[in-house]
Amino acid sequence: MEDNKKTSLWELYAAFFRIGAFTFGGGYAMLPMLERECVEKHAWAKQEELLNYFAIGQCTPGVIAVNTATFVGCSQRGVLGAAIATLGVVTPSILIILAIASLLANFAHIPAVQHAFAGIRVAVAMLIFNAVVKLCKTSVKSVVDILLCVAAFVCVALFELSPVYVVLGAALVGVGRGKWGKRA
Repeated sequence: MEDNKKTSLWELYAAFFRIGAFTFGGGYAMLPMLERECVEKHAWAKQEELLNYFAIGQCTPGVIAVNTATFVGCSQRGVLGAAIATLGVVTPSILIILAIASLLANFAHIPAVQHAFAGIRVAVAMLIFNAVVKLCKTSVKSVVDILLCVAAFVCVALFELSPVYVVLGAALVGVGRGKWGKRA
């Protein structure tokens, strides 16, 4: 944090509660709201730092949004901040899931409800696509990056290689580029 002002736990909880409540479609769809809250509004992280948190959150076990909230909260207020930010991002989901679970069994067979879910899936797909485009614009900056992106896609989508191996391979390429790329 650059301005020596200590982030309040309430600010962390409220910001991540909003993120959890108003973003649908999972972690990728959440990226624009994370940017707005964490980078633009509160300046808890720079854009690149947030993308790093997001990337690490993707690579670690658990839900991306929860992992990212935990990283941001920890960076602001340590372990307690991590717990509060995490609680903030999951609270809306818990409340919504409880409400839906209590009602869905009674209404899932109604065609209008089935059509609503079909429409929501299409919207979520576009939110995810938008997040992918934004990540590519900020992360893919060279021919090697493009080749790595295409190779990762081919390995996962066509050859069904575990994303764990793809991430580890990409990390090794990054280390290699950092070590040997500067000499060139």
